[in-house]
Amino acid sequence: MSTPVAPRGKTRLVPAEGRLDAGEFLGAWQELNAAATIPHCVENLETSGVVDNFRRLADGGADGPAGEFRGFWFADSDLYKTLEAIGWEQARSGTRDHTALLDEVAALFEQVQTSEGYLNTYVQGTPGETEFAHPEYAHELYCAGHLMQAAVALHRGSGDERFLTVARRLGDLVVTRFGDDGEPLIDGHPEVETALVELYRETGEPAYLHAAELQIERRGHRWLEPGRFGSLYYQDHLPVRENAEALGHSVRQLYLAAGVTDLYLENGDETLLAAMERLWDSAFRTKLYVTGGHGSRHRDEAYGDPYELPPDRAYAETCASIAAFQWCWRLLLATGRARYAEEMERALLNAIAASTASTGRAFFYSNPLQLRTGHEGSDEDSPSERLPWYACACCPPNLARLLASLGGYAATSDDSGLQLHLLAAGTYEAPGMTVTVLTAYPSDGELTISVRGAGELAIRVPAWTSGASIDAAGSDGEPVPGEYLRVSGVDGETIRLSLPMTPRLVRADDRVDAVRGCVAVLRGPLVYCIEQADLPGGVLVEQIRLDPAAPISVEGDRLRLTGRAAALNTELYSAAGDGEAGEPITFTAIPYHSWANRGPGAMRVWIPTL
Repeated sequence: MSTPVAPRGKTRLVPAEGRLDAGEFLGAWQELNAAATIPHCVENLETSGVVDNFRRLADGGADGPAGEFRGFWFADSDLYKTLEAIGWEQARSGTRDHTALLDEVAALFEQVQTSEGYLNTYVQGTPGETEFAHPEYAHELYCAGHLMQAAVALHRGSGDERFLTVARRLGDLVVTRFGDDGEPLIDGHPEVETALVELYRETGEPAYLHAAELQIERRGHRWLEPGRFGSLYYQDHLPVRENAEALGHSVRQLYLAAGVTDLYLENGDETLLAAMERLWDSAFRTKLYVTGGHGSRHRDEAYGDPYELPPDRAYAETCASIAAFQWCWRLLLATGRARYAEEMERALLNAIAASTASTGRAFFYSNPLQLRTGHEGSDEDSPSERLPWYACACCPPNLARLLASLGGYAATSDDSGLQLHLLAAGTYEAPGMTVTVLTAYPSDGELTISVRGAGELAIRVPAWTSGASIDAAGSDGEPVPGEYLRVSGVDGETIRLSLPMTPRLVRADDRVDAVRGCVAVLRGPLVYCIEQADLPGGVLVEQIRLDPAAPISVEGDRLRLTGRAAALNTELYSAAGDGEAGEPITFTAIPYHSWANRGPGAMRVWIPTL
């Protein structure tokens, strides 16, 4: 199938064709996405009025639009992301389930797009609004970027030219209006940068690549009105080569970083890569939640200070983890460094996986690492359980497009052979070489890899593993955690890799004040949590203290832990030592990604120790 990024030759790695095994974790999730999440998004595009925003413009006449605009000013992007998901799903499975929607929407785009190429239902259908008058909030180029990415996915997925024609008209408008001699305009929400690069890759038109370059070079000069959250919020505070700290709105920061890295993949400007690696160190070494979440502040959906990572107040927006996954993918293509695949895995199997219900039809927008007993979760800004949809519905269609394209993120190839980054069951193809992976990972660490053809196979050995072993005739040594093990693949060979998955306790740097004296429980790549539903009657999540010296037993995907349940204080404050010894208790931890599937209830990842 087509892959979500296809660099044109400046990088040493290119995506490999990948098909996930539908019977195992990631492949089953991808099937759920196709059967439930994408149709759910399509249904809600109707009920929320997103498609109607296009219809009212197409049906309007001299008196203006036939109805009022519904939703946020960036609502068009919800449709575009869903279209992108459909495009990747067509490439993966050949489905034609959404033909009627595609036909109608293609006709609507043709009717609504202006002769100059402009397309935005909020601006076109709102009295008093004019094109690009409010770039700090109107999201016009942001929406344009998602349309371009949808068009590329539909073109790669089924050869559909209709959307690519619309996207090219819009791209040409960006080129002419904001080119070297045009307005120096940037969007308050980065996204068009990576989309313009992708449009260039699909069409070969260098003007789109140059337009992306101009967007990136113009950012950071405080051109946008700062508003109440300041220039940090819009990623307009420093030029990209000077910004060494992850700051401001986390999704905007990460989308911008993905676009900058995409530009490097095409023009080879080493100053861009150096800047992105410095920024990555800030985001992933000082501001990352153990689950792979990004952004600790609700107020402006932003990164906080270094080590400001409160578990209960974590914003950790789903879209931020998706953006981080996409940025790490681009850095992986650029460098081949295992650390980027490591963080892709962390985010995917924890923060991103937690955002979707087991039904595939309800979602978290923010992903806290603790939910308190008695939490008032009736508002969508901080709900007690996943919701079917949101007023700001960016996350569900973002999840849909990621999952539909997921097979293209697992492996890469170069002149030497194939590199396996995500240890997922499936089949991956590179020129002259195909490998099939059988495994129950991430719940089990045993992998059987069959090789057809010949070439070097590089297998990522996770940094968390200890005592890994391999049975392969062409191995160049023992598995080293956090590195790639290189094997000379021979046609017909079977390679066996064993990754022991002993549960382990992890502590945070002392500068993460909010979890001082606590540990998180991990097994393999999965983060675990305690949920109220698994505690004996009368014991609250907040009472538990873990015995770090006690053994941890594994029961399927659940862990049995030993600790004590301290007595509840009758006063808000009491003398130190009162009731702290507690009663012995054995309790269960479940994978963080599966919490809140049994109804609302308290939960915590970080557990105080005895």
